Amino acid sequence: MLLRQLREVMAAPESAQTRLDRIVVLIASNMVAEVCSIYVMRPDGRLELYATEGLNPDAVHKATLRVGQGLVGLIAARAEPLNLSDAQSHPSFTYLAETGEEAYRSFLGVPVLRSGHMLGVLVVQNRIQRTYAEEEVEALQTTAMVIGEVVASGELPDAGPPEDEDIAHTRPHRLEGLGLVGGAALGTVVLHEPRVEVANLIARNPDVERRRLDTALAGLRASIDEMLRQTDFARGGEPREVLETYRLLAQDRGWVKRMREAIATGLTAEAAVERVQSDSQARMLRQRDPYLRERLHDLDDLAHRLLRHLVGKVDTAAAGDLPPDAIVVARNMGPAELLDYDRSRIRGLILEEGTPNAHVTIVARALDLPLVGRVAGLLALIEPGDRVVVDGRSGEVHVRPTADVERAYGEKAEFRARQQQRFARLRARPAITRDGQRISLNINAGLAVDLPHLDEAGADGIGLFRTELQFMVSARFPRLDEQIRHYSAVLDAAGDRPVIFRSLDIGGDKILPYIAHSKEPNPALGWRAIRMALDRPGLLRLQLRALLRAASGRTLRVMFPMIAEVDEFVRARALVRREVELMTTHGRKPPDKIRIGAMVEVPSLVWQLPALLSQADFISVGSNDLLQFMFASDRDNPRMAGRYDPLSPILLKTLHHVAEQAAAREVPAHLCGELAGEPIGAMALIGLGYRSISMAPASLGSVKNAILELDAGDLQAKLLKRLESPEHSLRPWLGDYAKCHKITV
Repeated sequence: MLLRQLREVMAAPESAQTRLDRIVVLIASNMVAEVCSIYVMRPDGRLELYATEGLNPDAVHKATLRVGQGLVGLIAARAEPLNLSDAQSHPSFTYLAETGEEAYRSFLGVPVLRSGHMLGVLVVQNRIQRTYAEEEVEALQTTAMVIGEVVASGELPDAGPPEDEDIAHTRPHRLEGLGLVGGAALGTVVLHEPRVEVANLIARNPDVERRRLDTALAGLRASIDEMLRQTDFARGGEPREVLETYRLLAQDRGWVKRMREAIATGLTAEAAVERVQSDSQARMLRQRDPYLRERLHDLDDLAHRLLRHLVGKVDTAAAGDLPPDAIVVARNMGPAELLDYDRSRIRGLILEEGTPNAHVTIVARALDLPLVGRVAGLLALIEPGDRVVVDGRSGEVHVRPTADVERAYGEKAEFRARQQQRFARLRARPAITRDGQRISLNINAGLAVDLPHLDEAGADGIGLFRTELQFMVSARFPRLDEQIRHYSAVLDAAGDRPVIFRSLDIGGDKILPYIAHSKEPNPALGWRAIRMALDRPGLLRLQLRALLRAASGRTLRVMFPMIAEVDEFVRARALVRREVELMTTHGRKPPDKIRIGAMVEVPSLVWQLPALLSQADFISVGSNDLLQFMFASDRDNPRMAGRYDPLSPILLKTLHHVAEQAAAREVPAHLCGELAGEPIGAMALIGLGYRSISMAPASLGSVKNAILELDAGDLQAKLLKRLESPEHSLRPWLGDYAKCHKITV
């Protein structure tokens, strides 16, 4: 009955304020509430009383609360309903004298949301102490959706966006986000997904809406199954794992049940999807747990796809005619959707959200697409067809850039293209310095889509294969046969070139959905990598079994991360030997050669090198973690970014010590990390004695070019003398050296 009356109010040719005034009367009457009030979020972040039935009418447009202040502010902060039998006893209760609400005890408030964003709060109150029934909470939430449409219409006085928003859509903007994948691109904005506008909220026949939802769900599931049957995905690998995860989520009974319950309250199928989606978005915006945020992102992506099935618009921009220089812009997107795009036309990606370990970031990194995330307010400022610059290294986004900015980035892009052409001609040429030192240049990888880079970049091998990425894009722990196929494909692609597999480096911010975890105050220094593997050896043993069987008759190189003391390495190596014995016992052929190494990334291990080198077949320095642990500096903290330079004399001195100790005992020493991917950083590493380094595939050409111009012996003689320097960084000195000796860095 209430929804029918609301439909009539929404259809009437009245002002938005008049509609709100009528809506509070209807709600109070239908819910037998003595008070019904609507608070609307102002552009300055305050919640203002816009309409009321039961409170002092003079308080309308005068009574305000901050987010987090009072019960109304608490609802806005949490984006969750609040149901109290005695409101005044709640610690967050705030008395507003102008409203006259002191007589009312029971309180029910729900957030007014749209696309997960807070638009206001809807409240009902009564004098008697009572807890509102679950059906009443549902009814109020459904009604809040209708109010959300009124608020979002922009017709309310003094509500909504600032007056200069239209001007904001025409002038240039420089926005700062988080660089997630390096590189820069200049191109044309393509909005990944124009919003599906839900015009009809209130259902006339719930049975019809349920059938429409079921049909759309069947279409959604069929579309995912069809993608899984496509040739690109049928071969397996990470894209298929992503889609398998989506298929499981699309079958999630809890998700479907919530949408059916929303239809039962009187909403259309589209409105029911939008309501459940909006609740998920609100939780996502306030969720700190990285795994839960990622699952909510995936559900959000599925909801968008389901809405498109409901309205008959199942395609995203990926199915349309893309400009040759497309920069895809989205609030967020799933990895499967990124894989839909023509890779020859997409130049970069910008997200309002996004995290370093999100599935879409993993795929973008594998595709070498510049990506900037966490660009707040982006979609409010941008239009399809706008010119935009995305700089994945600095995290900058330039919307409608000025001619000077566009010219600068255009010249930068042209220069990079010319460089890449020049570097491509060096692909088959070995990396040998001017004084005859052979340097092994390898790539870092972790996904099946990384493997073609081996030949494209002319790499000598894979110096770091991050095995955990296969686990991170899967909805369940990969079975033994799946792991064997995955590792076999990597070895097949490499051929005679070496591949160094890093055992599972999970924990910290790399949370797997099928492994129980608890929050840690400092996850980077917590229960992760080899610590988790030794505490739960079943996980490591299964992975080692898969690696050994995949490398049967070949050479297997595996290294263990986060080793802090030699005993951890000894215990891990014993697990390898145990699996080899079991393999032989069962009549399986083991690898022809097995090389077991340790990652040197925890400073304590630097002072145990003699003991470690007597046990390890090789070592690999993880420069990223070694830097942050040495300087007690979180590399993901924006305030700490750039504070300590990897070309600091103290870190370089440590790296030289490691290389020197390994050389003295004739144990191969590799280095993988961002430092190796900078020409000036690679130059320094060679001067310190490293002859095998690993980097992102896109960096290999520029590093090889610098090596061909370098005299390693001359640099080493001069660099080692400067390691006692008290300078913050030797970067300026190395830059001057490169300039003086005509080395391109």
